[in-house]
Amino acid sequence: ALRAAIAGFYLREHGVTISPNRILVTAGASAALLLVTAALVDSGDEVLVGDPSYPCNRQFLSSFGARVKLVATDAASRFQLDAASVRANWSDKTQGLMIATPSNPTGTSVPLDELRAICDWARERGAWRIVDEIYLNLGDRDAEGRAPQTVLSVDDDAIVINSFSKYFGMTGWRLGWAVVPEALVPTMERLAQNYYICASSLSQQAALACFTPASLAVCEERRQEFARRRALVLEGLAGIGLPVPVPPDGAFYVYFDVSGTGLSAWEFCERVLDEVQVALTPGKDFGHCGADRYVRLSYAASSEQLREAVRRLGVFMARLAA
Repeated sequence: ALRAAIAGFYLREHGVTISPNRILVTAGASAALLLVTAALVDSGDEVLVGDPSYPCNRQFLSSFGARVKLVATDAASRFQLDAASVRANWSDKTQGLMIATPSNPTGTSVPLDELRAICDWARERGAWRIVDEIYLNLGDRDAEGRAPQTVLSVDDDAIVINSFSKYFGMTGWRLGWAVVPEALVPTMERLAQNYYICASSLSQQAALACFTPASLAVCEERRQEFARRRALVLEGLAGIGLPVPVPPDGAFYVYFDVSGTGLSAWEFCERVLDEVQVALTPGKDFGHCGADRYVRLSYAASSEQLREAVRRLGVFMARLAA
């Protein structure tokens, strides 16, 4: 029933028809990544991953012997892999790539045409494509109110990772899913039987309630509230001299530039925590590219808390300038 409900969600929200047989319900998105990497990665395989990116994703790859090649990104590419960087970093050892869109830490997504070009390039060379879409439905709607498109709309054989923790707000229930080609399902099922048997049946029963009209209305209101909080944070950071090179269009993160302060990202975060008690995350947690320059702020907090955090950051910036 849950797999059918997930398939129905893809059809309603994204206009994509997926057989429920291709959906594996997992013990969180992490378990989905575990199964996918176990099924796909052979020792020595080269896998392209953008830098910066969520560090745990690449650790799954490395744990099965992959040689993770971190590809430097910047504001011009929305801190994401693009077709040009994929082509430039491809080698005869490249067996796959992993993309998160929208991403943690930047909150930015890969434009659909760019995502199509990346997937086309990889598919033509027999490489697999893992796309982490756990923040997808928290992304901005288009002018006609439509949800962001899943990679499955342009690459039916892409492997998608998703979770009930973000858009549906079921953090802690440890429930996610993967959409995989049907040929991969038996392998994934056997791996699941050996790794963790199955996802919690109680969590699966509870998750069915996510797809009622009333629940989806709550999820949509939460998404809109995140957008309001994002606007609050972006305006506040701009007002105190902390630029955001690429405004986020999904998730609940802002990646801002502290190079103008004369401090490294690590120093900035340590001093802000110590002096004005605001907790931020330095770029070095997410990779090497821009690690000393960028800081992540999560706006998964109340508007009141965010206003206070920005006020305190303003106090800190004023002290630096004095």
